[in-house]
Amino acid sequence: MTSAAKRPLLFLDVDGPLIPFGSSSGHARAPGADASTPVDKGNPLLTRLDPTIGARLMALGCPLVWASTWMEEANEVVAPRIGLPLLPVVEWPDVGAGEGPRGLHWKTRPLVEWADGRPFIWVDDEISGMDRQWVAAGHPGPSLLHRVDPVKGLTDADFSILATWLCTAL
Repeated sequence: MTSAAKRPLLFLDVDGPLIPFGSSSGHARAPGADASTPVDKGNPLLTRLDPTIGARLMALGCPLVWASTWMEEANEVVAPRIGLPLLPVVEWPDVGAGEGPRGLHWKTRPLVEWADGRPFIWVDDEISGMDRQWVAAGHPGPSLLHRVDPVKGLTDADFSILATWLCTAL
């Protein structure tokens, strides 16, 4: 069995993967949230969080890291609603810092730097072919850049892909 220190990191975006942009009718409401109560931080989309998804992410056995513009707010607002503990947060560089080739997502370089050669999974709704090429050429360890459909958020099929990669990557 691979030790926790060697397990791939899982970089996790919030908007799209955890808060789908499609209809919320397919997701259970977070505990304590209903249509008549104000939503934390005034964000009505928080009702789209699936309160069971944290346990599913933890079951993958990877150290989880917030890779979102929510930054520390992900720990304050999202994590408690989906059953996650406090997680490390990637700090993003100033806009325009370290720009890459056209089409490279602004998160790509900081995530590769944060991983520092360690295997990783990046779950986001904005991953492109350019990101995959850049990581394949510049990251020495295994990686999975998994694009989630932002209308649906993380689905059973996505979890299957993540679990399969984890079984075969190491």
